[in-house]
Amino acid sequence: MAEITFDDFLKVDIRVGRVTRAEPYPEARKPAIKLWVDFGPDLGEKKSSAQITAHYEPEALIGQQVLAVVNFPPRQIGKFLSEVLVLGLSDSKGDIVLIRPDVDVPIGERLH
Repeated sequence: MAEITFDDFLKVDIRVGRVTRAEPYPEARKPAIKLWVDFGPDLGEKKSSAQITAHYEPEALIGQQVLAVVNFPPRQIGKFLSEVLVLGLSDSKGDIVLIRPDVDVPIGERLH
């Protein structure tokens, strides 16, 4: 594993946001959910396509807090422009489980 410096870590801007809207994304190559996440007044609402269908239903995600990298360039996922990368871990089957705070924190808060 390659080591990075603390300055390298600081370049990755990971913030907490609240899911305001979620929809199935059946047109995606791999099953996905389209998310709209509010990161507060500084960043506003951003969109993301997340391959999280094994563990989550869109309606259950609304109001949930998630962590995302907010300073990657936008990426076109089919006809949907994904503006942030919502973070998760693979379970034992390779399905994605979201990384979320275990208590509510102010939206827009940066991971440190």
